[in-house]
Amino acid sequence: MTAISAETLEKLKACSTATLTTQLFKRNYRQQFLVGVSPLNPAAGSFAGEAFTLRFIPSREDKDWDLGDLRKRGEDNMQWEAIEAIESGQVLMIDSRNDPRAASAGNMLMTRMHRKGVAAAITDGAFRDCTEISKMPFPAYCAANTASTRPAYHRAVDMQLPIGCAGVAVYPGDIVAGDCDGVVVIPRSIAEELANDSHEQEIREQFLFTKIDAGASLWGTYPPNEDTMNEYAQWRANRNATR
Repeated sequence: MTAISAETLEKLKACSTATLTTQLFKRNYRQQFLVGVSPLNPAAGSFAGEAFTLRFIPSREDKDWDLGDLRKRGEDNMQWEAIEAIESGQVLMIDSRNDPRAASAGNMLMTRMHRKGVAAAITDGAFRDCTEISKMPFPAYCAANTASTRPAYHRAVDMQLPIGCAGVAVYPGDIVAGDCDGVVVIPRSIAEELANDSHEQEIREQFLFTKIDAGASLWGTYPPNEDTMNEYAQWRANRNATR
């Protein structure tokens, strides 16, 4: 697997998900944004890291239930195995089949991951203990809040295999980036070039915003025509000279 540099991850982390999706669209990736998945704590900050995948299937009484005997919840538990296997800087991506009826995880698992240095946790289902999680400085994204325990509807069956999360394909090792607006999945093979082009777009749009904010028309400004790009080049040169 091609190594992803810390510089690339920092650039992705500094870019908005809107910018990242624009650059993905230019490369014919139509939908890499996880629609319907929101941060529990928007103030937790942006993140970027390598995807670590976990997949759920529907639970079944003979496999998941001992009529409420939660003492056995740690036995044959792929979910706990994943939490212990995920490494610092990685992002837990959970395929909950878009089913929010039971929790994909709660504050105990979030705390364990946070203390391990995991970058973020995302599910297309629900988390429980969302009030507590929303106060943690840890990026956690979900589609809903529920109090129901995971075995009521979910069984974790495998990890580090391709999954779907909120309708987006996620392969182990993909790069996942998120901000207060949501989460984007970036194919690993284009992560470095996407980071560089997104970083450049962010700087260019700072300049374009000043023109729009000052009353310039969209025509010729956004997207910029040749004259606007010449202005931008001068602005960029002046900006670099004063740094």
